[in-house]
Amino acid sequence: MPARAPAHKGSHAYHSPRRQAQARRTRARIIAAATERFLAAGYAATTMRAIASAAGVAVQTVELAFGTKRELLKAVIDVAIAGDDQPIPVLQRDWARAAASTREVAEFLAIIGQVVRIVAARVAGLLVVVDEAASTDQEIAALARQLDAQRAITAAWIVDGIVERAPLRADLSYADAVDTLWLLMDPVVFRRLTRDRGWTIDHFQHWFTSSIHQLLLPRPSAPFSARRSSD
Repeated sequence: MPARAPAHKGSHAYHSPRRQAQARRTRARIIAAATERFLAAGYAATTMRAIASAAGVAVQTVELAFGTKRELLKAVIDVAIAGDDQPIPVLQRDWARAAASTREVAEFLAIIGQVVRIVAARVAGLLVVVDEAASTDQEIAALARQLDAQRAITAAWIVDGIVERAPLRADLSYADAVDTLWLLMDPVVFRRLTRDRGWTIDHFQHWFTSSIHQLLLPRPSAPFSARRSSD
């Protein structure tokens, strides 16, 4: 009989839940530190060394976990959008399933408005960092285009959900509906209205959902008595 290969004592420990939990905590510290540094100093002035120092880890630990500063910024934005670092696509999360389970368009848009409000509050400042860096950094410009494309996918998913529950305006094409929603969802719009114009986030959410109703959906027909009174 062939001899049995000796067991590697360290292999079980290497994949232990304790080490995995420690790696997740380290990753979370790095993302939190990077978020703070990017918002405070911008992309160009933030170094991997400064992020590592703020997170209390070695630079090599940051590089091993994320590779480049560009990839770290993308991870920071992904966590801000999702709310956590779990590997679950945005449109497969609980809020998307809850929205998909609704029957009425008003219920569907109420969930969407709440989510857009929450995500915009978390990510708006980071997208300003991206926009500022994109003018001089080709990698960040590519990241900005990637983020715009991701928002377009989400906008199309929302428009599909609207169409399943109510018709679009007769004079509005599907593509124009997606583009309209894509613009309304832009976190920079949220930032301009809440920071520069003094809107509350509740006001923004009401405006967002009301705008979808007014811009994408047919206006309800006036009652017969109202039409007669205006003749």
